[in-house]
This record gives sequence, structure tokens and C-alpha cells, in this order.
Amino acid sequence: MVRLYIRHRVADYDAWRKGYDAFAGQQQAGGVRAEAVYQSVDDPTDVTVWHDFDDAGAARAFVGSAELRDAMGAAGVQGEPQMWFTQER
Repeated sequence: MVRLYIRHRVADYDAWRKGYDAFAGQQQAGGVRAEAVYQSVDDPTDVTVWHDFDDAGAARAFVGSAELRDAMGAAGVQGEPQMWFTQER
């Protein structure tokens, strides 16, 4: 299993969350097996999400998709997100 973390700023959390939730079907189609959302205690525009995938190839394909890029833009993601991949050992 590979876990992808994405941290980014959003213009408005509630608007972003609606866009995130609306993208759930594309997440599943893109290989997401589990996910969670975290919002900073001190800054509601600072959001971190994680997504689990079967392998790194699926995770990299997901983050490289035009659909994800477009959905993030439409949901109000600001700036370049930080992304990193991990695996449990």
C-alpha cells in the first residue's frame, strides 16, 4: 500500500470541501482505496489530505491526472500543493 499526502491552501474550506466530496467517484476510479481530510487547528485554509493506493504507479497516475488538477482549481486550491508518497514498513 502507498499513502499519498497532499497539503495545500484553499480560498474557502466549505467550498473546497464540497468540491472534494463531489470528486469521490473519480477518486475511486483513480484507485483511491481510503482517504481522510485534516484541517489545521490554527488556519482553516490549510488542508492536508491522504489517499491510499495499491501501489505507487496508481498514486502517481492519480496526481498526474488532468481531472484532479481541474477539480483542485475549481475547488479553490491556492498555489502549488505539496505532495509526497509513503509506504508502511
